[in-house]
Amino acid sequence: MDEIIKLDSVERYNQIFGLETRHPLVSVVDLSQATTWPTRARFNYGIYALFLKEVKCGNIKYGRHYYDYQDGTVVCFAPGQVTDLEMLPDTQPIAHGLLFHPDLIRGTTLGQEIRNYTFFSYETNEALHLSEEERHIVLDCLHKIEVELGHPSDRHSRRLITANIGLLLDYCMRFYERQFTTRSDVNQEIVVRFEQLLDDYFEGDTPQQEGLPSVKYFADKVCLSANYFGDMIRKQTGQTASEYIQHKLIDRAKEALLSSSKTMSQIAYDLGFQYPQHFSRMFKRVAGCTPNEFRSQS
Repeated sequence: MDEIIKLDSVERYNQIFGLETRHPLVSVVDLSQATTWPTRARFNYGIYALFLKEVKCGNIKYGRHYYDYQDGTVVCFAPGQVTDLEMLPDTQPIAHGLLFHPDLIRGTTLGQEIRNYTFFSYETNEALHLSEEERHIVLDCLHKIEVELGHPSDRHSRRLITANIGLLLDYCMRFYERQFTTRSDVNQEIVVRFEQLLDDYFEGDTPQQEGLPSVKYFADKVCLSANYFGDMIRKQTGQTASEYIQHKLIDRAKEALLSSSKTMSQIAYDLGFQYPQHFSRMFKRVAGCTPNEFRSQS
């Protein structure tokens, strides 16, 4: 059994890798300066972490999948995530990273917006691959935070540190959007697969057994995390994955309303709704009228 290490503080991480802790809630790390490290371990994160991997020095596994990273890629982790680390033998870890505790951003603008940085929950084949220019931008953001950590603490310190962390995360959001674009052909294939999976879902009795389809259901089918899948679908289609599913549901409902004599309640149950009222509300929100009004008008 691999050792399970609870990373509940910045200091705990730095202790494991033999690094100096200059601030109890945030640290910029250079793993090329690490003096110790585990060869195999399971980390249970209680802090946020972002790493720019300079070279492939080991494998990071999240759930059942390995992170897709080689040289010059960014991987991120959030509190609550568990990852497996396997270091290559006789290899010094080489990476620059940022660690920060949730307490650092509580009550700040960044604390209110942190959930918008969905890449913290990306999983397999979803690391951020950087161009040389993008890599320099990430390193520059880390340097700005490191400079501020070296400045004597004053009333501006926390705001400046969190602002620079937010700047780094905003750049990562931009770079991920660029990556969605450069992988457009591959992503379009996933959208086509998504459409096929939706049709398959409603062709059989799956809705009666499983209920309404979820984003996670389809993300699992295409081997992506729910957040990455949702962000990719929005980039490719202009709709969120939830909106895409809802429109498919309503299209199916319209077809059933016009081609059968089933009651609204029967159609709702066939589509996986537990309550007909829920179906009616969704139908009106998407179609602009109730199911019965749609049937009467048509």
